Amino acid sequence: MPESSALHIRLPLLLAGVLALGMFIGQKLPRYDGHLWIAPAGYRLSPVGGPIEEILRYVQARYVDSVNTADLEERVARDLLARLDPHSTYISPEELSQEEEMMSGSFEGIGIEFLIVNDTIQVVAAIAGGPSERAGILPGDKIVTVNDSVVAGVKISSADVVRRLRGPQGSTVRVGVLRGRERRLRQFTIARDLIPVHSVDAAYPLGDKIGYIKINRFSATTQQEFMEALQRLTQEQGARHLVLDLRGNPGGYLTEATDLLSQFFPKGKLLVYTEGRAEQRQEYKSHGRAHFDIDGIAVLVDEGSASASEIVAGALQDHDRAWIIGRRTFGKGLVQTQYPLSNGGALRLTTARYFTPSGRCIQRAYKDNPHYEEELEHRSVNGELTDSSALRLADTTPYFTGAGRKVYGGGGILPDVFIPLDTSYLNDYYLAVSPHLSAFCAQWLEQQPPLPKFADAVAFVRGYDLPPNAAQQLAEYAAAQGVAFDRQRWEHCRAELQRQIKAQIARQLFQNEGFYRVLNEDDPAIAKAVRLLQTQPLPNAQREARQ
Repeated sequence: MPESSALHIRLPLLLAGVLALGMFIGQKLPRYDGHLWIAPAGYRLSPVGGPIEEILRYVQARYVDSVNTADLEERVARDLLARLDPHSTYISPEELSQEEEMMSGSFEGIGIEFLIVNDTIQVVAAIAGGPSERAGILPGDKIVTVNDSVVAGVKISSADVVRRLRGPQGSTVRVGVLRGRERRLRQFTIARDLIPVHSVDAAYPLGDKIGYIKINRFSATTQQEFMEALQRLTQEQGARHLVLDLRGNPGGYLTEATDLLSQFFPKGKLLVYTEGRAEQRQEYKSHGRAHFDIDGIAVLVDEGSASASEIVAGALQDHDRAWIIGRRTFGKGLVQTQYPLSNGGALRLTTARYFTPSGRCIQRAYKDNPHYEEELEHRSVNGELTDSSALRLADTTPYFTGAGRKVYGGGGILPDVFIPLDTSYLNDYYLAVSPHLSAFCAQWLEQQPPLPKFADAVAFVRGYDLPPNAAQQLAEYAAAQGVAFDRQRWEHCRAELQRQIKAQIARQLFQNEGFYRVLNEDDPAIAKAVRLLQTQPLPNAQREARQ
């Protein structure tokens, strides 16, 4: 058959096949009826990303109302991770920026702590050595203008204050300040600088050869700050024993905790280890670089001490190196690894558990535990915060310290010495008034005659008597802010409110050292720590692990 004849026969068949294929494909594509797209059964936008990604894309493309896709994605991510465990979480770009700033140990700004009192920015403290202190800003100063814009009486928010005052290192900001009863603005041009965010709140001598260090978190600079504080206490003030206050410390970087622990142990001592389904056992041991001689140690903990705080307490307890004093710790034994996300946020995913040297995992049960998020309230209701015998261990498996003392896991670090929570003043009225303490004290100081001059915080604590009607004035201030006065409950908490007012005044005059000196003056945990360090610096293996 001639080639041209064969082509004439095959060409119609080829065209018919193409047409049939086109009709078949057309049946599988979405059909448009003039009003809406109707996707046939089995139709998929894309197999990439799985059903969650597909659902979000359908919602974005076809949902009846407009939606904020980013907000929807964030909600889905948070809900998904919440179903895994309480500590895996999604961190938005804004949250990540704030947290990195807090944990990095510094930010760029003018270096003040402030409150908004009566719609006016009032300086609580100028950070020592910072640009505001160098420029002459004082506690109590009221910032009225920023770069010639009025910021008083305009309902400014704390976030807006931060936005206006922070900025790149070396840039300048001009502030107009009212001081005391002056009526004329003082003008200050302040060059922004790198401002430290301290994790060591206070460090001072408690008594004969005993030093006190309060750590609020384990950030990137904690080890450095701790060693600097320890140097002052040991070399300049002769401390041989240490009270380490980790109450309310939520944790932070694991390596900062293990670096701190290395001060107290010889090289190679196991401090903590981690292990998970996809993570092999990783041990953290002491590097043995102890620069200062410390004999006895007392660690103060409570229900707010978590994570890295528990690592420190657990290692010191397991090796019989310190007294653990206070109440059962939070019970967080899960390790999170942080992964960056394309939107600038991060995924913080639980990848392992950590174990103390004796093998304890102190993570509280979270699956099928309705009390996990309300743990503090649960402990209060069952009486554990005021009576150690009310504690019911979730895990009664005994572990043993190096000296043979029994210790337990499964819910936190149990103290060697129990200190009950003082609930005598805790009532609804106290809780309602407490948030107004700082603002009241800032205003109260301004209205009082000048206080006597005190050489230091010690002289203030010993020599200053707060007017007996201060708590009544606080109640009147709180009432003006909408807190109804309750005389019966106020009588129960009046003494504590007086103490808190004095502490706040001490903080404005002598920063954190003054604040903690006042609060620690009659603290039963501090008193017990001092007595133990003076009489029995290390735990006795022959005694019961808990008292």
